[in-house]
Amino acid sequence: MVAVMAEVKNRKACPICGKPTDERVKPFCSKRCADVDLHRWFSGSYAIPVLEDEEEDERRDDNGDAPN
Repeated sequence: MVAVMAEVKNRKACPICGKPTDERVKPFCSKRCADVDLHRWFSGSYAIPVLEDEEEDERRDDNGDAPN
């Protein structure tokens, strides 16, 4: 019993609800939390920040197409 409790304590927490993760749906605790995370990506709640390169934009405007 103590070994099982130690194993649960060593697991990382689910990023959605904070419960211990399940190996079958890692890094989440359940399929539901995995689906919640996927929905957040699809809906635009999560976004990866991008820095615009002004020189690239100017070249694109001058040439009328994407830079090489």
